[in-house]
This record gives sequence, C-alpha cells and structure tokens, in this order.
Amino acid sequence: MTTPSCYGCAHFKITHETAAPYACAAFGFRSRRIPALEVASSSGQTCQRRKPAQTSKRSVRP
Repeated sequence: MTTPSCYGCAHFKITHETAAPYACAAFGFRSRRIPALEVASSSGQTCQRRKPAQTSKRSVRP
C-alpha cells in the first residue's frame, strides 16, 4: 500500500501549532504527523479524499 502525499492536496493545511503542525480540512483533524499517514494507520486504507490543489495562474507583466 502506498500512502499518497498530502503536499499538493487542497485539504492539507499547516497550523503553526507545535503540538499539531499539520491539519486535514476534509477530515477535520490536526496531527503531529502528515494527515495521510494518520488516515492510513487508523483505517488501514489510503486517503480517499485527496484533491489536487488549484494552482493560481498569475499573469506576467511585460
């Protein structure tokens, strides 16, 4: 089983809390470990709510 990375997921957040620096908005929890690892260890399955983050298309001025 390969665990998907939370980096690049629209639901992945950084909390800036020392005790729980990572968060998953889809599942609504904070954790010391990357949320995908928490989901895999608690359910035995890979994260089913991973959604690619939208990238902003910035216009470049000439």
